[in-house]
Amino acid sequence: MDVSTRNLTKRYGRQSAVDDISFTARPGEILGLLGPNGAGKSTTMRMVCGLIAPDAGQVLIDGRTMSPGSLDLRKTIGYLPESDPLYLDMPVLDLLRFGARLQGVPAARVDGRIREMVDACGLEGEKHKRCGQLSRGYRQRAGLAFALVHDPAVLVLDEPTTGLDPNQIIEVRNLIKALGRTRTVIFSTHILPEAEAVCDRILIINKGRIVADGTAAQLTAMGLGVPRFLVKVAGAPAEKILEVLRAIRGVTSADPVGGDEHRYTVSMDTGDGAPIAVACAAHGLRMGELRMVENSLEDVFRGATNP
Repeated sequence: MDVSTRNLTKRYGRQSAVDDISFTARPGEILGLLGPNGAGKSTTMRMVCGLIAPDAGQVLIDGRTMSPGSLDLRKTIGYLPESDPLYLDMPVLDLLRFGARLQGVPAARVDGRIREMVDACGLEGEKHKRCGQLSRGYRQRAGLAFALVHDPAVLVLDEPTTGLDPNQIIEVRNLIKALGRTRTVIFSTHILPEAEAVCDRILIINKGRIVADGTAAQLTAMGLGVPRFLVKVAGAPAEKILEVLRAIRGVTSADPVGGDEHRYTVSMDTGDGAPIAVACAAHGLRMGELRMVENSLEDVFRGATNP
């Protein structure tokens, strides 16, 4: 199912939590919402799921308008909030049975769906435990199984790896990527490597607005980060070279590259490195290299969220 938002807006008092957001997520795509804390990611996801109503704009699920009263559309979505929605005294199998009945899974299919979720989410060894006895990683798995037990076409995950250890993070990421092959997945995070590892497409959200949209490769090519140059310079002590580099008009920072006394990274407010070459020549410095450094997703993120 396609999931689209059109000019989605949500305000709390005078503050706009979500401000005129429009995007489309399609089946087989993992769409990442990447942004700092408080950017509006969770509020956007809650509106997509029909848990809260927008003040303006609309959410469309396969062309139909979502609202808090759209129970039939809400059943097409599996939602995992940041805080696990688990009943801690309930055994995992009972939790999944409860979720299946709650979502209207036909009685004849409930046991089969529970077995599928136990296998898909790696819960075989934990299925008879109470949810409160599970480790943080297995709670996330149980939460995913609970969100998936009714076989939703759309999966909405709000920072699902928060609090996990590195091994658990990798396991949950791999599970999400596998689930994304057959579903529309909307996945929020503020962790840059996670967005690169999991998402097919990334929306960077800041202060309730989309400030960048594309694949990780497309975003790093957009020039949103601060232009940086790698410079190899000799002919004077490092302190003198740094003094020359930092005095160039347009240079915002200049720092030595660790482990190489002749290389420096220079950040500028434009993509033109010619002033660096001119200044070095004017001070009698020998330049062996001058090239622009490709932006990382971190550079793009910082450029987009700290204008």
